[in-house]
Amino acid sequence: MKKGIHPDYHPVVFQDSATGFKFLSGSTVGSAETIKWEDGNEYPLIRVEITSDSHPFYTGRQKFQQADGTVAKFNKKYGLA
Repeated sequence: MKKGIHPDYHPVVFQDSATGFKFLSGSTVGSAETIKWEDGNEYPLIRVEITSDSHPFYTGRQKFQQADGTVAKFNKKYGLA
């Protein structure tokens, strides 16, 4: 790999603004704000709006609306179901 053309990849802590959930991951994003993590080290803190802790798909709060398919419409129309 060529030197000087790749961004700095380092560990950062992401925090969900809605729930306060935090997780450590690698990123090229930096931040002036830091936080002390469970391992005793300080890492840059990145605040995000949505994570798996607050997203409805992952929390099970998502509601699924399924439209009737063509076969279901046919069966309903002709009283076959």
